[in-house]
Amino acid sequence: MSSFSANSIVEFLTPVNLAELSNDEGFRPTQLGKTIAAYEEFFPDIENADLIILGMGEARGAGFPNGNNRSADAVRAEFYQLFQWHYNLKIADIGNIIPGKTLQDSYAVLRIVLSELQLLNAKVLLLGGSHDLTLAQCDAFAKQDKTYELTCVDAKMDLNADTSVIADKFLLDLFTKSPNHLHHYNHIGFQSYFVHPQMLETIDKLRFDCFRVGKVKERLEEMEPPIRNTDIFSFDVSAIQNCHAPANLATPNGFNGEEACTLFQYAGLSEKMRSIGVYGYYAHLDKHNLTAKQISHLMWYLLDGIYQGKNESSFANKTHFNEFHLAFAEMETVFLQSKKTNRWWMQLPDEQFIPCSYADYILATRNEIPERWLRAIERG
Repeated sequence: MSSFSANSIVEFLTPVNLAELSNDEGFRPTQLGKTIAAYEEFFPDIENADLIILGMGEARGAGFPNGNNRSADAVRAEFYQLFQWHYNLKIADIGNIIPGKTLQDSYAVLRIVLSELQLLNAKVLLLGGSHDLTLAQCDAFAKQDKTYELTCVDAKMDLNADTSVIADKFLLDLFTKSPNHLHHYNHIGFQSYFVHPQMLETIDKLRFDCFRVGKVKERLEEMEPPIRNTDIFSFDVSAIQNCHAPANLATPNGFNGEEACTLFQYAGLSEKMRSIGVYGYYAHLDKHNLTAKQISHLMWYLLDGIYQGKNESSFANKTHFNEFHLAFAEMETVFLQSKKTNRWWMQLPDEQFIPCSYADYILATRNEIPERWLRAIERG
């Protein structure tokens, strides 16, 4: 039994107004707005929730003076209208976090709320303001004295030491914290012209993994293994092309809407994933609510991934896996393929299994060492 208590967080939250978000027309029985357990007058039972939705409009880290934008509600208004296809999933929406008097106060409150929610066996989706709120996402794990793996999806790498805008340099703080609970970092979808070459060299020396947007788009399925092994997923709307997310004013290039949805489906599939944040959406920059609609679609695919992931078996049930024993570069290893989800794992010398892809298996059959295997060995 968890020791979670709603009383520990409810004072930091404002309820959801479903009537306002449905334009007083109500929701049909098959729409998400009708099936979600939302915090309106009373706090819902979230003990057995599969996904908990939480909003926080804090954007002072990106230079916006008001720490209480209502962008999360703009997304909710679109998400609640979508149809529910996953009836065995329990979804809860616990409202919006009240921003603090200062940005640091907001970080502190978010850290407290996320830390408490970690006591539950649920994924928590934060509809956030600026990307620097990722710091509080990570601090919630550190508060529990847990190491974690973080994956950011962003057109840029927020490592700019020459700026006063926290959202543009928060990764520096994250990488240099002491003590540091960050075990591994993945960056997906960076666009080369936004990134100083020396940044990549520095990240490579830290044994972190970075994936350029063009390479990712060529073989999107190769992003499933690193996302599967991630505890914290941080997604900046700037990673999506402007034509698919008009509130992204940073670049016309990036992932299209369908590709971004697939990444969120991978996040849902991950058994390890616990904290997911969507950042950089500001409703006042949106056109015809298209970006809010896009984010709502990301959320729907997150649900789809959670639904599919529930069907996965544990390694203990060997009948649900195909097992392949191989030798490459004088090393013997085992590959497992799930009969239910078709996902792959490979065994390291310490006999631990890590997520991999079919392409890694094919390389091994050719007596070549998969780079993913090498990188895992280097990190130890």
